[in-house]
Amino acid sequence: MNNFEFCNPTRIIFGKDSQKKVGEYVKKYSSNILFHYGKESIKKSGLYDEVISSLKEAGVAYTELGGVQPNPRISLVRKGVKICKEKKIDFILAAGGGSVIDSAKAIALGIKYDGDVWDFFTMKALPKQTASTAVILTIPAAGSESSPNTVISNEEESMKLAVKYPPLRPVFSILNPAFCFSLPKEQLGYGVCDMMAHIFERYFTQTKYTELSDKLCEGTLKTIIDNAYKLLNNFNDYNAWAEIMLAGNVAHNGFLGMGRQEDWASHGIEHAISAVYDIPHGAGLSIVFPAWMKYVYKYNIPLFTQFAVNVWGVSGGISNSDEIALKGIEETEKFFKRLNLPVRLGDLNIKEKDIEIMAKKATAFGTLGSFKELNTEDVKAIYKLAL
Repeated sequence: MNNFEFCNPTRIIFGKDSQKKVGEYVKKYSSNILFHYGKESIKKSGLYDEVISSLKEAGVAYTELGGVQPNPRISLVRKGVKICKEKKIDFILAAGGGSVIDSAKAIALGIKYDGDVWDFFTMKALPKQTASTAVILTIPAAGSESSPNTVISNEEESMKLAVKYPPLRPVFSILNPAFCFSLPKEQLGYGVCDMMAHIFERYFTQTKYTELSDKLCEGTLKTIIDNAYKLLNNFNDYNAWAEIMLAGNVAHNGFLGMGRQEDWASHGIEHAISAVYDIPHGAGLSIVFPAWMKYVYKYNIPLFTQFAVNVWGVSGGISNSDEIALKGIEETEKFFKRLNLPVRLGDLNIKEKDIEIMAKKATAFGTLGSFKELNTEDVKAIYKLAL
């Protein structure tokens, strides 16, 4: 096990009606905020009205900025930064899923910076300070409600890049599983794949002596899988959504990576796909991860065998570890298919001719990963395995 430090200061407020006191929570930090959200879903669900009423009751002045899209755009982030600087706003309340939260975090970075906020994503500048954010989570998936990360797309350059900065963790996040009842059905698959991918990036490591976090990762994966099946049968199962929502938070709040060297190659490979094709992040990950697994599993067959046995229950009738490991990868792919997720580039009409440009984008800032370090040719080979 590696040396590590772990600190997650985000206050998690979990459960039914937990959003009703959002104004009271916000007032402790600011009386002048940006209220950031997506499109019409929070208005249709009634959440918008609840938030506005609570903010007014608490005496919190607010400026609205809606319009966040999946794969959140730098253009809207820049607009948010401009608004906040003009109105001297230093606190952002995000209501939505990972895209809204990441957009809010990026705006928070830009408020305290004199240059273009995109500089942080291209590593032309390093963050030194940030404004504060808080979250009302409506889509369990990204885990951004308590992570130090933000991922933003630059639509002009067809690039999708990330910043990790510990002070970006929201000061509080409200998680009400009942919000999930009104989600589009496809969001279950996208969200489940996203949170599983966050665990995979930590679980598949070359770090030795990680028994406790191995079992925590495996247990969280099994919880996600079991409750995803429950939701396929009853989409309004509050208790199943509660398990999924909490698992999504645990998957990406840093807890499961303690003492482990994390990988993150597959996220970089997927970001290049969605930068070019603007597909849902979860859909890209369900294509990339099985292909990545097939490409790298021989670099640690015992760990992939452990994964197959402990997560998928692979057992008898298979003669050696190599076959057990491959069976675990097969079970992963079958599960994604069961959730109606794509597992091949062709499933989303992603063209083989674009593999070269996507691989170059993925490795634009150097090699990817640590489980096996991947160069541009490796990434091209993984894309080809996903054809």
